[in-house]
Amino acid sequence: MRYIFSKHAAFYALLLMVKSDQEVKNLNGTFKLKKALRLKESLGLKKTLWTENFTRITVATALGAAGGIAGGFALSFLVFDETGSTLASAFILAIQLIPSFVIPLFAAPWMDRLPRKPFLVGGDLFNGVLYALAGVYLMAGRFSYIGYLGFSLLLSCLGTFDELAYNSFYPKLIPKGMEEKGFTVSAMLYPVMKVIMTPLSAILFERLGVAWLLIFQSALSLLAAAVESRIQIQEQTRMDREGFSLRLWRKDIREAAGYLKQERGLCRIYSYMAVTNGIAGGYSPILIAFFRTGPGAAMYALLSVAEFLGRSLGGAVQYRVKLPAKKKFGFAFGVYQFYELMDMCLLWIPWPLMLINRACAGFLGINSAAMRQAAVQRYLPEHLRARVNAFENMTVTAASCFFSLVLGALGEVADYRLCVTAAAGFTLAVCWMTIWRGRRDVRRIYEKED
Repeated sequence: MRYIFSKHAAFYALLLMVKSDQEVKNLNGTFKLKKALRLKESLGLKKTLWTENFTRITVATALGAAGGIAGGFALSFLVFDETGSTLASAFILAIQLIPSFVIPLFAAPWMDRLPRKPFLVGGDLFNGVLYALAGVYLMAGRFSYIGYLGFSLLLSCLGTFDELAYNSFYPKLIPKGMEEKGFTVSAMLYPVMKVIMTPLSAILFERLGVAWLLIFQSALSLLAAAVESRIQIQEQTRMDREGFSLRLWRKDIREAAGYLKQERGLCRIYSYMAVTNGIAGGYSPILIAFFRTGPGAAMYALLSVAEFLGRSLGGAVQYRVKLPAKKKFGFAFGVYQFYELMDMCLLWIPWPLMLINRACAGFLGINSAAMRQAAVQRYLPEHLRARVNAFENMTVTAASCFFSLVLGALGEVADYRLCVTAAAGFTLAVCWMTIWRGRRDVRRIYEKED
């Protein structure tokens, strides 16, 4: 009896040291393989997405999203209440795009050579302090439009740093083989928090006012920074002896440009994503004008609800079902076709079918988005991730600005339905010219095994 117990104890200790099922297969223990694997799972060694680090980044992201929605809600009403001008509000939105295009070009090479966690924690910490100061100022001082422009620009700069650091840091916290589940969780957080926080922000705005809502946002940002600071991960600093310099910056930019020049699959994915995201952003004023002059604003709001429900269901399916690697490209390309076709017919179909249209688009959209993010981030080399992600952010920002202006101008002279259909048809053609024509290179990215 003592011999049997000691034999089990020895194998128990050995299992605690192994890291993979392959190592279990190589063991010459007394158990058979199936028994060994069952024991490994019973000991809590089965791979899970929800490690301590992933749980902390998810909680911090949820806190940051909740605070950002509340603060954005308050500030959007503040500008209009104080100025009474939609143009003044639009100018605020326009100026906030500038850092998203400029900062990544200069910050990404630096960020690839330094640990990303301090950028993430410091960004939320500084963000919290700024919102607290703004709330205190509004309690005692008067609103200044010029001052608010500067404040918005500063917040946008911080947000750009934070997004760049997050996109480079987040993949490191997802266990190997769990990338699609991890990015599904990330993609679901903001829509869920928006549904929760928008009505709550409206109530707090009416009862407490802008100043206290900004202080509430500050508290959530500081709490997010505290949670992020507890993430335990080893990151390396890669600096030359002379430190960071203009020469080193040029070298890093050339390295990233050379990498992208060779990676035709990535360039094709980024090109299509820039066009489809840019045109999707340009749809907003067209759709608002269509529903405002036709079915009504309430029906427009219900479209967002239908898409959210579709995304929620799609996220739940994506989290539990893993598509075989060889089918990922075909599925993603099919979703792209479906999404553009749904946009082409959206404004021509009866109202109930519009809701089904958006629900289906949301269901499939989150699946393809999580799959694409997981595939691209898994494919990118760690030391180039911030720079390549910065390139994608810059192209999407530029495309959003361009197509918003184009569609806005087109909406002045053409039927709203024709505008959306033509834009979606153009995006469909771009998808064939980029994703399908380069399917061999794109497929290699989507179907890369761990």
